[in-house]
Amino acid sequence: MSAQQDEHPIDVRVVGGDPTAEELAAATAVLRASLDELAGLHRKARRAPTAWERGRRILREPLTRGGWNGWAS
Repeated sequence: MSAQQDEHPIDVRVVGGDPTAEELAAATAVLRASLDELAGLHRKARRAPTAWERGRRILREPLTRGGWNGWAS
């Protein structure tokens, strides 16, 4: 376990059945991986555009070859 995982323990309650310690560990690992993945998706969705992405908006049309084989926009 990492330090980050220790900071946010998962509160799991078994309400039925009689799972073994291995089964509880497997279920906890699956839940933690799912929660970490969802948190990662949330972080990606809220990411601001990078400077490269912001600068790309300035180009309104692609550059093409103009007269005399020079570049024109």
